[in-house]
Amino acid sequence: MSTAPDLDAWSTLPPRPSTPQLRGETPKPTGQVNADPETFPLDRIDPSDGDLFAAHQHDGYFARLRREDPVHFTAESHFGAYWSVTKFDDIVAVEKDPDSYSSARTITVADPLPDSPMDSSFITMDGPTQLAHRKTVAPALGPRNLTRLEPLVRERVALILDALPTGADFDWVDRVSVELTTSMLAVLFDFPFEEQRRLTYWSDMVTTQPNLPGPDSITIDQRHAALRECLEVFEGLWKERRGKGRTGDFVSLLADGAATRDMPPRTFLATLVLLIVGGNDTTRNSISGGVLALNQHPAEYDKLRADPGLIPNMVSEMIRWQTPLAHMRRTATRDTELRGRRIQAGDKVLMWYVSGNRDEEAIERAGEFLIDRPDARKHLSFGWGRHFCVGSRVAEMQVRVLWEEILKRYRMVEVVGEPVRVRSSFVNGIAKLPVRLHPL
Repeated sequence: MSTAPDLDAWSTLPPRPSTPQLRGETPKPTGQVNADPETFPLDRIDPSDGDLFAAHQHDGYFARLRREDPVHFTAESHFGAYWSVTKFDDIVAVEKDPDSYSSARTITVADPLPDSPMDSSFITMDGPTQLAHRKTVAPALGPRNLTRLEPLVRERVALILDALPTGADFDWVDRVSVELTTSMLAVLFDFPFEEQRRLTYWSDMVTTQPNLPGPDSITIDQRHAALRECLEVFEGLWKERRGKGRTGDFVSLLADGAATRDMPPRTFLATLVLLIVGGNDTTRNSISGGVLALNQHPAEYDKLRADPGLIPNMVSEMIRWQTPLAHMRRTATRDTELRGRRIQAGDKVLMWYVSGNRDEEAIERAGEFLIDRPDARKHLSFGWGRHFCVGSRVAEMQVRVLWEEILKRYRMVEVVGEPVRVRSSFVNGIAKLPVRLHPL
């Protein structure tokens, strides 16, 4: 690939201070897990603590912030100081003001690690470049291509479901959620199916926070090695497909797109990572979270069995309920104000989708899982405005087809043990979900 002008827009923002995260330190316990959210010191509430999400104890803290301090400042955390925007309408206001709240630099509370082999993708850009890069990959995710892909997805879903054991417990995340979403990614990239789990591996390496204690910990060097491997593989596919006139897969679209064909390798890698993570972690956690939600709300499962026509609406409710990406970050480009709080240029501003989706002032009965909710598509899980998820239709189609095929085969997908949740304040995910199938 040839070299193009640097697209790293965060050079115009104030320099980032050193934080424990950037120095490679292990996060220190915040004391929030198993504490009472109502009596925990308000100024010490730190929603970026991944242990809160692993323990599934974040909802109480967000409920309190929405009520008492909806634009909340955390002065000290593993990731440095940041603001938390927790109410639906305030999140939409931030999303609609990219001039004040920029996506450049990064979209997570964690700053880019030193010496990262990638820089900006279109989700971490603003302005015409962002729109041009987004437009380049959009055809692969548009209605015409989805119409072509749906029979392939249905065929793949049938193969996955028919290979599952009955009468024995197994991990739904590994056998269904990961398998289906990774297969879909392989189709969208035209990536070899026999190697598709490499896509899952690269996605997990990007979204796992380095230097956490425990058996699943990774190092910064391991992450960077995985990213370099990912780039090497896809550079090979880029060279094979460039100029061949193919239009159906991400690699060909990027290789021949007027706005992207001269991307530097670091930008190409960042775009790959965006598409891989966006197509993997988000949908797989909606699939896993949806099974768990139906088990936790048996009356809703009864509604579904009685009326399979509710599936499309239920898909939106599952995506809202799970909120697979807990937050998105913006960086203030200038001094501004939100709900009377003074935000300074360079400040981190986190939009907590996982909180906005539980805001009772914006969503009636937001704390309930209702598959026949009248306004189920009113949620923040896909973002809002110019950064609205470009793959939203693909995600909805996969979950819909999966449940159409499940209801043809099984009376119930029963959760038979506690879920293991991802220790992350960005990916609101489920790592393991033990289930047992009950055929019709």
